[in-house]
Amino acid sequence: MPVVRVHESYHRVPKDLTAKDEGRLATAAVARLQAQGYHVACDADFDTDDRPATYPPSSASVAHLASRVRAATTTEETAAALTELAAPHDGVLAAIEDVLTATADFYDGLGEPSDPHIARRLRYLADEVLRTIRTDLSDTRDQLADRHAPHPGRSTCAQKVPANERERSAVCACPAPPRTLPTPPPPVAVGLRR
Repeated sequence: MPVVRVHESYHRVPKDLTAKDEGRLATAAVARLQAQGYHVACDADFDTDDRPATYPPSSASVAHLASRVRAATTTEETAAALTELAAPHDGVLAAIEDVLTATADFYDGLGEPSDPHIARRLRYLADEVLRTIRTDLSDTRDQLADRHAPHPGRSTCAQKVPANERERSAVCACPAPPRTLPTPPPPVAVGLRR
């Protein structure tokens, strides 16, 4: 069962399980985490050499970049995440460009009257739209990398709590992040449209 706290999230076993079922679930969880490359500190009873085949979704790595940006406390940390996104040869946007180009090539050979138009549109997205996004992200990344500054509203949590507290984030000494008011929407133009 998922448990989400301020500075951590984890899973725990459901209540009312037998000891045998708890052990089986714990062993399977350790095996799945180790199969994903995580180091798991656990009792020897739960450690196993079994590694189930896993195929994480491709979006998981992109989502991980977003979580890195959300957790970043310095401009360098954010710049590093953006580097992985906008890298010209092996970044996420380069991979998306490859998919769009491959799909355009696929449409070129289908033979329906609308297929060449769809192929041109996909190439336009790859050549023009993604290039603009990549250029803007690269510029943003460069500006952040050159700043070498901590974010004023974020700090690294020391997670110092009393020793008898089971969940670190239940009692956190971190200062609350500064509150920002939402930006008001732009004014709506009044008048007749043509």
